[in-house]
Amino acid sequence: MALRGFCSAEGSDSFWDWNATWSTSSPEFTKCFQNTVLVWVPCCYLWACFPFYFLYLSRHDRGYIQMTHLNKAKTALGSLLWVICWADLFYSLWERSQGQPVPPVLLVSPTLLGITMLLATFLIQLERRKGVQSSGIMLTFWLIALLCALVIFRSRVTTALKESAKVSLFRDITFYLYFFLVLIQLVLACFSDRLPLFSETINDPNPCPESGASFLSRITFWWITGLMVQGYRQPLEGGDLWSLNKEDTSEQVVPVLVRNWKKECAKCRKHPVKMVYSSSSKDAAKPEGSSKVDVHEEAESLIVKSPPRERDPSLFKVLYKTFGPYFLMSFLFKALHDLMMFAGPEILKLLINFVNDKKAPDWQGYFYTALLFVTACLQTLVLHQYFHICFVSGMRIKTAVIGAVYRKALVITNSARKSSTVGEIVNLMSVDAQRFMDLATYINMIWSAPLQVILALYLLWLNLGPSVLAGVAVMILMVPFNAVMAMKTKTYQVAHMKSKDNRIRLMNEILNGIKVLKLYAWELAFKDKVMAIRQEELKVLKKSAYLAAVGTFTWVCTPFLVALSTFAVYVTIDKNNVLDAQRAFVSLALFNILRFPLNILPMVISSIVQASVSLKRLRTFLSHEELEPGSIERQPVKDAGGTNSVTVKNATFTWARGEAPTLNGITFSVPEGALVAVVGQVGCGKSSLLSAFLGEMDKLEGHVTLKGSVAYVPQQAWIQNDSLRENILFGHQLQEQHYKSVVEACALLPDLEILPSGDRTEIGEKGVNLSGGQKQRVSLARAVYCDSDIYLFDDPLSAVDAHVGKHIFENVIGPKGMLKNKTRILVTHGISYLPQVDVIVVMTGGKISEMGSYQELLARDGAFAEFLRTYASMEQEQASEDDGVTGISGPGKEPKQMENGMLVTDTTGRQLQRQLSSSSSYSGDASKHHTSATELQKPGAQEESWKLMEADKAQTGQVQLSVYWDYMKAIGLFLSFLSIFLFLCNHVSSLASNYWLSLWTDDRVVNGTQEHTNVRLGVYGALGISQGVAVFGYSMTVSIGGIFASRRLHLDLLHNVLRSPMSFFERTPSGNLVNRFSKELDTVDSMIPQVIKMFMGSLFTVLGSCILILLATPIAAVVIPPLGLIYFFVQRFYVASSRQLKRLESVSRSPVYSHFNETLLGVSVIRAFEEQERFIHQSDLKVDENQKAYYPSIVANRWLAVRLECVGNCIVLFAALFAVISRNSLSAGLVGLSVSYSLQITSYLNWLVRMSSEMETNIVAVERLKEYSETEKEAPWQIQETAPPSTWPQVGQVEFRDYSLRYREDLDLVLKHINFTIEGGEKVGIVGRTGAGKSSLTLGLFRMNESSGGEIVVDGINIAKIGLHNLRFKITIIPQDPVLFSGSLRMNLDPFAQYSDDEVWTALELAHLKGFVSGLPDKLNHECAEGGENLSIGQRQLVCLARALLRKTKILVLDEATAAVDLETDDLIQSTIRTQFEDCTVLTIAHRLNTIMDYTRVIVLDKGEIRECGTPSDLLQQRGLFYSMARDAGLV
Repeated sequence: MALRGFCSAEGSDSFWDWNATWSTSSPEFTKCFQNTVLVWVPCCYLWACFPFYFLYLSRHDRGYIQMTHLNKAKTALGSLLWVICWADLFYSLWERSQGQPVPPVLLVSPTLLGITMLLATFLIQLERRKGVQSSGIMLTFWLIALLCALVIFRSRVTTALKESAKVSLFRDITFYLYFFLVLIQLVLACFSDRLPLFSETINDPNPCPESGASFLSRITFWWITGLMVQGYRQPLEGGDLWSLNKEDTSEQVVPVLVRNWKKECAKCRKHPVKMVYSSSSKDAAKPEGSSKVDVHEEAESLIVKSPPRERDPSLFKVLYKTFGPYFLMSFLFKALHDLMMFAGPEILKLLINFVNDKKAPDWQGYFYTALLFVTACLQTLVLHQYFHICFVSGMRIKTAVIGAVYRKALVITNSARKSSTVGEIVNLMSVDAQRFMDLATYINMIWSAPLQVILALYLLWLNLGPSVLAGVAVMILMVPFNAVMAMKTKTYQVAHMKSKDNRIRLMNEILNGIKVLKLYAWELAFKDKVMAIRQEELKVLKKSAYLAAVGTFTWVCTPFLVALSTFAVYVTIDKNNVLDAQRAFVSLALFNILRFPLNILPMVISSIVQASVSLKRLRTFLSHEELEPGSIERQPVKDAGGTNSVTVKNATFTWARGEAPTLNGITFSVPEGALVAVVGQVGCGKSSLLSAFLGEMDKLEGHVTLKGSVAYVPQQAWIQNDSLRENILFGHQLQEQHYKSVVEACALLPDLEILPSGDRTEIGEKGVNLSGGQKQRVSLARAVYCDSDIYLFDDPLSAVDAHVGKHIFENVIGPKGMLKNKTRILVTHGISYLPQVDVIVVMTGGKISEMGSYQELLARDGAFAEFLRTYASMEQEQASEDDGVTGISGPGKEPKQMENGMLVTDTTGRQLQRQLSSSSSYSGDASKHHTSATELQKPGAQEESWKLMEADKAQTGQVQLSVYWDYMKAIGLFLSFLSIFLFLCNHVSSLASNYWLSLWTDDRVVNGTQEHTNVRLGVYGALGISQGVAVFGYSMTVSIGGIFASRRLHLDLLHNVLRSPMSFFERTPSGNLVNRFSKELDTVDSMIPQVIKMFMGSLFTVLGSCILILLATPIAAVVIPPLGLIYFFVQRFYVASSRQLKRLESVSRSPVYSHFNETLLGVSVIRAFEEQERFIHQSDLKVDENQKAYYPSIVANRWLAVRLECVGNCIVLFAALFAVISRNSLSAGLVGLSVSYSLQITSYLNWLVRMSSEMETNIVAVERLKEYSETEKEAPWQIQETAPPSTWPQVGQVEFRDYSLRYREDLDLVLKHINFTIEGGEKVGIVGRTGAGKSSLTLGLFRMNESSGGEIVVDGINIAKIGLHNLRFKITIIPQDPVLFSGSLRMNLDPFAQYSDDEVWTALELAHLKGFVSGLPDKLNHECAEGGENLSIGQRQLVCLARALLRKTKILVLDEATAAVDLETDDLIQSTIRTQFEDCTVLTIAHRLNTIMDYTRVIVLDKGEIRECGTPSDLLQQRGLFYSMARDAGLV
């Protein structure tokens, strides 16, 4: 043999010798093998890796690491090793020159090894230059080199100890040196070097230690231990979290996806375009003649032959392109792991043979045990690298999807926004992005599961022969069954999503309009609506639950049926087929491996199905039409010629393509610096005109040019949940002087003095703690501050009091205001401002009917003059005269001091304190606004920003057992215990059947056959069937119980939320509540029952395995308890941090959605100010903040799994070890049983901790649903004992007796000892400066806040004594902000369906809406959009009037609802109220004094006390407060 001559000079050394290496009690490799293979293996490894590694390093340069002691040591040792190898070589050459025979191997091996050591030293330096802090390639190299050297080392030592052996002293010394140096190199390779220069992490305050961790630390996830220890000592806070790795941040991930999506869309758009052109060539029909036609015909025929597929852009492709390369690494790891999985059963086979073969030397058993342990550990490390890659990919996908959806939401058209409501878009971000995340972990199973199945079947075939086909047949039968179930699940899934969307949308509206619901006492009607949707949802859930039960049954029973059928066929086809331990247990181990891919495939398929639904929803959303930025030309000021700021030529606009245009043939131009007023009836297209300028509408034809930047003040102010200052600055730098003058001009100073921390006060979501007037002024200040060239005002003056409106017009908008040099377009209903504007545009029905200055239009005597004449009451003349005479304000007035109608300083000089109600708020908004007076006085108190919104809190510490008990009670105790009992039955029968199998395999073999085969088979089958029945039972009870529980929990939550007082809704952001109703409830609906099943399943399996191992080898009792303890400690250690991370993650999730919700509401404002970039950046930061908590939690999962699987691997080790030690007393059947069970314990241990922590994190949902049942509630809705008679109140007399009101215990009184009586049928006006307590009176009357002294008596009944609904049904309010709910118009008027259609039509007629409604295609069933957005604000106001007319109660409260309505409609409302409510008591909170001049009485409030009371004419003569207000309004 050639190798012999190569290995030794005389050819005596053989390469391999079985007798020396295997069949002996002291094994050795031959010298030849040692000198060749063991030396060459590490060399081959390094040279094989080198080219790939070199390429990788040249691509990924992380910066440069300075020389450190570690690096110097590595390099020096590498050079020394090289020297030693070459010393060996030179020694051989020297021997040769001395004429001694030297075998060639002694020249070749040292040479090869020397060159390899040089390469290693080169790589050490290269890594340093490229910034690699710790290298896996090198570590593995040193490890392999050491292991190979170890074998040679042992052999050399044993040889040296023999007396007769002749040794070469020089070679032994060089080898021992070599061995020692390689050992040191290995130790050094375990440490990581310092950070590279210029790396990002240096300036990071809290960098993630992962990048600097050593290779060992990375593969075992040791680097996160610091965080775990910290989390165990005390609950983790947001500040403890590390920053994200750069490659996981939004700014890295999102742009790539967006870019790829745009490319993909562009590709797909190319196809259909060509098609359109060629098919539109009509000339193809002409008779032939011109060559032109032929071409066309050719084109036409081409199209007929191959119609280009108009394919939708594929989002999957884009995701793959973006995240594929990194994700592909996981393929390698997964494949490696799958192959290693089958080592277990194969080694088991060898072990059983070893136990049977009493002559085998002992060391073989220990060798198998060690092999089993090592493969198990390797498997663990590989598997978790795989999972880590999957989870990180999932996280990146989620980040990218949220970013892409957010960016898209900023540019979609209005018609597209109608097709996906806010609820649906938020769902895209939460639910659908989550689906992709879950899928990333499963998707590899698509190829891995079949691979595992095929391998397992192949090995089974080797083991049992053709009888395996019986088992395969059972599996194949199950596949279509599972497929059908998956399809069914999909249909239910879609239905469930749909009803969930509807429910969330409704909840969203209920929470947004909760004030109105309470004022009208409509809670029950809406509760029923929600419950109806929920009922549908539960129906679907119930069906899915039955399906799930059947599914679980088939999964659990399939492996058993497969085993049963296989063994039965094997034993029955041939008498001589003996079921011995090796066959039975190796097969069982393989069946257990089979069980996992078969179980997981249905899950994977359903996960893919869900993800494909999500993919489709996402694709649809991302493919929505976008606004065309080019439809409106925006030119910079410098290079735009001409003097016109705004030029519109013959432009026609529509809100949605395919609908009738809203604005027709608009043509006009606005010169620079002009002030243009747009007037017209409600719904004539005034607001649409401004939207058209902003590019929010679709331009069908015409041309629009705007010169310079634009600022926009919408009709309904959009306020961010941020400090007041940030709302005004809106992303601009703070310039003190400018800022102060803006705040002053917008009449915000008095408000700042009232707010708890001035302009640093945090404003709640949608501005809940500001009154309507304040919101409008903040919105105005934002526009003024940003100093643009063109200003678009959509009726900003209507929401503020008359005198404030005047102040703003004079100081901001008017000819002498701050903006006098800017171009201003003002939509207005206020006539008094018209004489001061340059141009008036009159609109009717979407067209401009006339244009010109005030005088011109009056002279023209057209529609405008008519419109004015109707309204030019005394007020108008007076106001214009007054303005004409004194210019801005009469000489006697000091507008500065009376801004917003309240003295800025009191005589004492201390800031006045008042509740923040004001023109608009009749809510308890003020409740939390305030701290005590002393705090307000100190300007220092403004330093710390004052917080209003309660952020979503994270509970800390362990989940209490009471929560589990609550959940069990919600299921029903009988069901709970029944399911636990069934679990027990299932696992007992499963253990029994396997124990029975081990007894069977130990039956004696007589004449090549076993006796009692049929009895054994029968009992085995019976045990299996009982197992199946138990599984079905527990699956059923858990699923149905889960539905009972979620029904009960939802009902309680809904009831408790609706029963909460107003103050609760102002404190709690709607995002938190919606989160409870969507995310947490979804968890209770669909996650918890599944998790419970898996948890119980794995718990019992683990316990069962331990019991079996103890039965087989009782000596294991020494080891299992300590391992159990270690397990328990690791688990508690982990759960402490993991739970906290989960909570931090869910708390940081709320702001992502809140910010998104806010953006969607204010998208037109953001676009008008061109602030998209800043908002995108904010959103990205919030997402990163959320992922910062998520990333450690996935790494913590891996950390735990690696540690636990090591515990599991130890169990395998000891089970095998004890089996080997006591092999003489054990039967092969028991060894097989205990080792095959220990083999599956690892994965179940891991699963058990995963599930117990899942259980904890998911049960938190129950805790959070319960949380709101403990909050304060309002008074009961109905009190039977004190219920007033049904005809009450007959007279409508309202009496306030020494009535006081405060918003919160620790605040001052808002109303102080009010005493007055309103007789039945009186019309009373309530007036006062902003914040005088006008709205508080009505709140008291409706008991939105309970009185803190005194009482209100209506017709002799104290209202505090009766149920809230009894009271609120009997009083009607027309609120200031008209709120409509999505649903039919009829539902908005009469949610309880108490009235007939005729009554509804009468009410509409009286509210002047009959014409409008009868013109609608669906009449009364016209669908109102979310928040009533498809009606103009004026129309919404009239709908509120119609509600009042329908209810027709004795007492009517009017919260000056006429602000958003033009004068004509205003008149209609007033006259309707005069005629229809003639015999009712009417209380009006008035801002426009002219509406109450003919009332019977007027009450003037100031600082919560009644100052004046009497008829309007009397009060004017008294020349008191009322007189000064009337004078301000220009009425006297």
